[in-house]
Amino acid sequence: MAAKKASTKKTAAKAKKAAPTKKKLPAIKQKYTKSTILTELSSSTELSKKEVSAVLDGLSELIERHVKKGGAGEFTLPGLLKIKTVIKPARKARKNVPNPFRPGELMDVAAKPKSTKIKVLPLKALKDFV
Repeated sequence: MAAKKASTKKTAAKAKKAAPTKKKLPAIKQKYTKSTILTELSSSTELSKKEVSAVLDGLSELIERHVKKGGAGEFTLPGLLKIKTVIKPARKARKNVPNPFRPGELMDVAAKPKSTKIKVLPLKALKDFV
């Protein structure tokens, strides 16, 4: 019985070793423009530049629909990043607040209305790239 367990462990270990490893691609030294990105993606996916451009435009529209007013407020690109909206509450005006840059002086702080900000969070796979 023990010999049977040992043999299954060995075959499982061999299966892990035999699994295809992901090919490491070289780092890109300079920043890509939109046209360079389209060219690179079209050559690697065998799609035309127009098709790749349509996919990227569709993705941006999809993100917009998720984060705009009345939307879900959150969009996840699986494995890479999460985009979400954060509502910052309104702030009242304050008078005679100590000035942090000039000790001893007092200053007035203006009121700010409620606003919505965008927050982009990297997910695990994106963090692992670095």
